[in-house]
Amino acid sequence: MTEQVRVDWQDRLCTITLHRPEKANSLTEDMLRALVGAVETASSRANVMILTGAGKVFSAGADLDAARAGLTKSGLWEDLSGAIAAAPCLTIAALNGTVAGGAFGMVLACDLRVSVEEASFFYPVMKLGFLPQVSDPVRLAELVGPARAKMILIAGRKVAAREAQRWGLVDCVVEADRLLQTAAELAQDAIAAEPGHVKAIKTMFDPTHGESP
Repeated sequence: MTEQVRVDWQDRLCTITLHRPEKANSLTEDMLRALVGAVETASSRANVMILTGAGKVFSAGADLDAARAGLTKSGLWEDLSGAIAAAPCLTIAALNGTVAGGAFGMVLACDLRVSVEEASFFYPVMKLGFLPQVSDPVRLAELVGPARAKMILIAGRKVAAREAQRWGLVDCVVEADRLLQTAAELAQDAIAAEPGHVKAIKTMFDPTHGESP
């Protein structure tokens, strides 16, 4: 596990922290691999997984040098968001600051999103000439609707935290000193549940749940 991705355990709660604050938690290939591994481990052991960042920015997306070397086209982005989306535990993004570019994928894949007041959200794929991660437009549109998703991805709209809450992109906006406390409060019932109970309820949100084979 790289030091730029830190994993802390407390009973059935796993907190995964992006820890590259001097580079706005921009993501390298090693960090993406470490995140996939951490999420897979949490999925097998935790009732709740909290994903957060160190410093004032959650993540600026891909590291610029890594992006120039081709990281933006790596399948690791989809591996990460797919692992989070498939996790049987409750997943909470505790957003300590701005979310940009490829960092959207892991955030959109979480069950809940809590943000600080100072955060903003933008995904400048149109401006930079990149494509978003394959699953991101669908997940984004499910949260905010197709038109607002296109405002972010095509029109390049930068969305402040309170507006993001009104749109449905984040669920709670809190003061910075209450961020992890709020995430922990949302996690309490799931942490106390019997193993497998969180998964049983999450499965019921699957649109195919209950259908005959």
